[in-house]
Amino acid sequence: MDTAPSPSRILLVEDEETLRSTLKLNFKLEGYDVTTATRGSEALDRIRGARFDLLVLDVMLPDVDGFTICETIRLEGNTTPVLFLTARNTGADRVRGLRTGDDHLGKPFELEELLLRVRKLLIRSGPGTSSAPLDVFPFAGMTIDFRSYGIIGKNGLQKILSKREIMLLKLLIEHRDEVVSREEILQKVWGYDVFPNTRTIEVVLHDTTRVDGRSKALA
Repeated sequence: MDTAPSPSRILLVEDEETLRSTLKLNFKLEGYDVTTATRGSEALDRIRGARFDLLVLDVMLPDVDGFTICETIRLEGNTTPVLFLTARNTGADRVRGLRTGDDHLGKPFELEELLLRVRKLLIRSGPGTSSAPLDVFPFAGMTIDFRSYGIIGKNGLQKILSKREIMLLKLLIEHRDEVVSREEILQKVWGYDVFPNTRTIEVVLHDTTRVDGRSKALA
């Protein structure tokens, strides 16, 4: 006997109560299983604690904005599709939304258009269609393996890194040729509620890139 497929699970992150309630109701009417969050930090906790098929993120959230949420989970290897909802509709915001996530819809919007975009994202992200994360990266004669948390040096020696060290390397690699601020690194790698000594980044980078007794700098 065939069993009915499980409903798609959506995490809706929106701090405006009326809009959140309206969207939750309409998503449920479409047959989706909906979880909500009102703050960026709450959203990160929910994403790390459960599996979702789609994240619908407001950009302007308390404590952690939607763009940062998406960029943080991507560093952690989470490829769940993301649809941004935002009143910030400048060209730069639209470009960042599409570069960081999977779709971008400006406020105010038509409900029918939102539901259509949600449906298309869920279809595109079905089994066998998700985009592959960055797994291996060659650099200066070394190989960084994000799956095993290892750096393999020229002579074959391997150094195993911590999750935080791998996230830092991945952030810098994905933003190579761009300036990444100290504040951005601290928020995305160390977390929204942890702020280590400002020299910590340099210490971790130095220790992370030492292989075979030599230090390599990311350029």
